[in-house]
Amino acid sequence: MAGPRIRVVIADDEPLIRAGIRMILTSDQEIEVVAEAVNGREAIELARSRRADVVLLDIQMPVMDGLTAMGELRRTVPGARVIILTTFGERENVLRALESGGAGFLLKDTAPAELIGAVRAAASGDAYLSPGATRHVVDQLATGRAAARGERARARVDRLSARERDVLALLGEGLSNADAGRRLHMSEATVKTYVSRILAKLECENRVQAALLARDAGLGA
Repeated sequence: MAGPRIRVVIADDEPLIRAGIRMILTSDQEIEVVAEAVNGREAIELARSRRADVVLLDIQMPVMDGLTAMGELRRTVPGARVIILTTFGERENVLRALESGGAGFLLKDTAPAELIGAVRAAASGDAYLSPGATRHVVDQLATGRAAARGERARARVDRLSARERDVLALLGEGLSNADAGRRLHMSEATVKTYVSRILAKLECENRVQAALLARDAGLGA
């Protein structure tokens, strides 16, 4: 018997964008779009009333923008995982979102399978890092901040064992647990255990924050 479906709220002020996302998500039998919002304030209200598991938030919206709404959601609907929808022109906002504990971000022209994968990952308590688009944006953002942040990041990474640093480096490359396991000749379950330990030691809320820390510390490709 199938378990409960993932309850999703879509927040974007463009009707065509919302319609496209809904069409993609509802093609997956494990996902249910329970509401659509046209601004951040409405997204918060709907996420609370519809008991959303995942909220897809556009950054640029009237009344309340996506970044402000994400902060409110984390305080008032802590069970809802937030994925930011963005474009390459909003890189600084993306970094703020990831550092604030967002479950990841997606470009609006992302492939349908990637959208579904991101929602599933967020709902399972993970964070979504696309090996392609996300790595590109993170790398671009990290370049200008490396000097200021690198020393602090390296001090935190020093808390880890050598094997934990190996796993963290692969998180910084955007690899999934399965891909990291193949690279390090470990089972996916073992990598998952390492990731949990790494997050605890580094005091990171999710693998997105850990990946950013890895890049700041100079780990990974």
